[in-house]
Amino acid sequence: MRLDGLSISRNPYLFHLWSIRKKEQVRRDERLAERMRIAHALHDTVLQTFQSAFLQLHVAADQLPPNSPTKLQLRKVLELMERATEEFRRAVRGLRSSEGESNDLEESFLRIPQELGTQEQIALRILVLGSPRQLNPVVRDEIYHIGREALVNALRHSRASSVEVELEYAPRRFRLVVRDNGCGIGSEVLRSGREGHWGLSGMRERAQKIGGTLRTWSREAAGTEIELSVPNSTAFGSGKRRPAS
Repeated sequence: MRLDGLSISRNPYLFHLWSIRKKEQVRRDERLAERMRIAHALHDTVLQTFQSAFLQLHVAADQLPPNSPTKLQLRKVLELMERATEEFRRAVRGLRSSEGESNDLEESFLRIPQELGTQEQIALRILVLGSPRQLNPVVRDEIYHIGREALVNALRHSRASSVEVELEYAPRRFRLVVRDNGCGIGSEVLRSGREGHWGLSGMRERAQKIGGTLRTWSREAAGTEIELSVPNSTAFGSGKRRPAS
């Protein structure tokens, strides 16, 4: 055992310091684990329920005539719900302090290999096309989960040497593409999914929930591409461009 480059196995004082540091680290890890457990529980229950209600209310508002007084009232409610959701997400991020404060999709996807602890040498590239805009927090969460599922599958199972994530802020839509040069997915798995696994079906359900479309392309030994497309009317809350950092 060493402390700051010094051997402590034969030095009672250094060993005592090392023991104190070790106990403090254990307590920090325990507190962090508890904070993470609470954050995940809140995200997977309260926030998910709130987001589901938000999306259903959004669909109901879109079905009303443009000049309907009820539609205007629902829009105000949706704005309040959007702000409340963002505040809730900030509170959850505060609990998940080890994961950082950024909402940036590019940074979030870049962190995934480190979070997974993957040992394979896979080149990961993130491309951002167009001018980034602030995504609706509800939709952004679903986009992230879809992209994360696709990226994790590529990193863990594709046997690829390179993986590429494309984030496109187009005039009429937001587009996410995850592609790899790996072993590909069989046509039957693409159609029906793999028994006991819900990755593809889960991504399709998430895409449908936010009014998006999910396209998958793959051939054995020729790689895989998964594309999510979300119309701008759903993808962006205020329509404002994200401030430059």
